[in-house]
Amino acid sequence: MIDYFQDLEQRPLERMAILVGGLLFFWILEGALPVFPLRYRTTKLSHAGVNFAFTVIHLIIHSILAIFIVWLSDWCQQHAFGLVHWTKAGIAWSVLIGVLALDFSSWWVHWVMHQQKFLWRFHLIHHSDTKVDVTTGLRHHPGDSLLRGLFFILLIFLSGAPMYAVMIYQTLVVAFTAFTHANIALPESIDKALSYLVISPNMHKVHHHRNQPYTDTNYGAVLSIWDRLFGTFSVLNIKDVKYGLDRYYPAEKDEELATLLKKPFLRSQD
Repeated sequence: MIDYFQDLEQRPLERMAILVGGLLFFWILEGALPVFPLRYRTTKLSHAGVNFAFTVIHLIIHSILAIFIVWLSDWCQQHAFGLVHWTKAGIAWSVLIGVLALDFSSWWVHWVMHQQKFLWRFHLIHHSDTKVDVTTGLRHHPGDSLLRGLFFILLIFLSGAPMYAVMIYQTLVVAFTAFTHANIALPESIDKALSYLVISPNMHKVHHHRNQPYTDTNYGAVLSIWDRLFGTFSVLNIKDVKYGLDRYYPAEKDEELATLLKKPFLRSQD
């Protein structure tokens, strides 16, 4: 398994297959087990097209950053820099440290974007989707994607995570992004049990509720430990969740790609 993930970064078609396969799986599943009867403005396919455009931009940005990520991970290996090397961790501990560090980066950057007004301008594009489904997961403005990449790089540097740990985490986060955004209904008891360890669908959908304080909770990507540890965990009956934003962006324009791309740079944000 370690050998497989060690050079997965060099096999983009396999990585794309993992991403597309996960999207298709949950796309089919949410059609069979929907938590909400989503009424798309036009069609589900049209809604997906807008989010897919953001996905392509996100993947381009992170493909460019991946060149630096591979170099940095190798540099940490060569210079024995980072927590993995300082603790002389074996393979299993290297994976654990790498996954924890990179998942913390996902929680941390997400929290920061909600706290800083300028950064929130970019992240609110993700929250402007009023029909949250599996395609919403990678609906990130390019500015949002770039910031996520920079935090990711910072935690690779501090943790010294080897490439196999980086790729294991990236595979996990792709799977969980599709899982937690998909419009699927899990039995409440199962969803609650999952939320003690990982981000469950209902837990993340609370984060997409249009009203604060719920919007500013449940920031995690894979593990729920960070929200519980830092006091940002919250619970809301899934039936009470209403998607979108209560200000900043008109709900009827949540599928206008050009407007969404320009929105962070307009002055009428605060």
